[in-house]
Amino acid sequence: MENVFEILKDLPKPGDYVLLTVAKGSAAGEKAILAEKKIIWESKENGFFSAHFSEAGDLKKCGLYEIREQQVFCDIIGGQEHLVICGGGHVSVPVIKIGIMLGWKVTVLEDRPQFADHARNAGATEVICQPFEDALDQIEGDKDTYFVVLTRGHRYDQVCLEKIVGKEHAYIGMIGSRRRSAMVKQNLIEKGCSQEVIGEIKSPIGLNIGAETPEEIGVAIMAEIIEVKNQNKRVCGYPKDLLEAILDIVHPGKKMLATIITRKGSAPRNVGSKMLILEDGSCVGTIGGGCMEAEVLRKARVMMHENNTGLKTEYVDMTGDDAEEEGMVCGGTIEVLLEPLWN
Repeated sequence: MENVFEILKDLPKPGDYVLLTVAKGSAAGEKAILAEKKIIWESKENGFFSAHFSEAGDLKKCGLYEIREQQVFCDIIGGQEHLVICGGGHVSVPVIKIGIMLGWKVTVLEDRPQFADHARNAGATEVICQPFEDALDQIEGDKDTYFVVLTRGHRYDQVCLEKIVGKEHAYIGMIGSRRRSAMVKQNLIEKGCSQEVIGEIKSPIGLNIGAETPEEIGVAIMAEIIEVKNQNKRVCGYPKDLLEAILDIVHPGKKMLATIITRKGSAPRNVGSKMLILEDGSCVGTIGGGCMEAEVLRKARVMMHENNTGLKTEYVDMTGDDAEEEGMVCGGTIEVLLEPLWN
């Protein structure tokens, strides 16, 4: 049977899917992928999740649950964050670079070839050099799409926003003064655009940190976007780089997937955070760094050395004196599911 990671790689986008894993119990290791409260794939035909779908099918929040004396981890598989920037001017360049640094897909729409080249040189994932209205027709939008309007004038802002407000989105922001923003929003209202969506537009764009240079403005914009993303608590279960590393056959060897399944206190990463541990001790992703992560890495490498192919959960406690002795800013307790990815 095709493994779960191949299935995840080929899932149609956009959409939210639920990946269920029995972390503890007699059915440990069984998995199922759900979409719209239906099982679309199961690791064992007519297995645990089919037998108890009336309970498993209602899970829709990332976390650990008990079903029929089995501990089941529910992971929400969302789409990749997609940053869509209208305009390729000076402010766009730092926004592009920060978006790429965060591992997001970054698409830049720019109708001037020279500025489109600037966006390419900054590392944008995709650059569409066409009139804004035509370029936006090629962007679907979804719950993980963040629209940033950084055009050279309010006429172009208007064109972009008329297209954007009708698309599904996580965020819409527009650069410009309060006067320019008010004028554009009023024009949109007069054209019959949804006042509710217009009210969501962040303009002036970015957190108020007194930014002046293009680089500072770029930081302010991305800080606001990150704030919105984290407030919405969208979960991306398997970032692209992590999934590619799991499926990488060019670098064979034992691999261990570490996933935070419970969290208490001020542990730095949320439930669902993942790290892939390779046989040489290198890692892809992070579950928080510091001593917590080092302890998980140590335990994972012991399992590799002993060729232990069974799922295992480990608690890491860095509260109180432990955290203070290690000089940690964050403390707390995490429970980590260690999942061997070799036979």
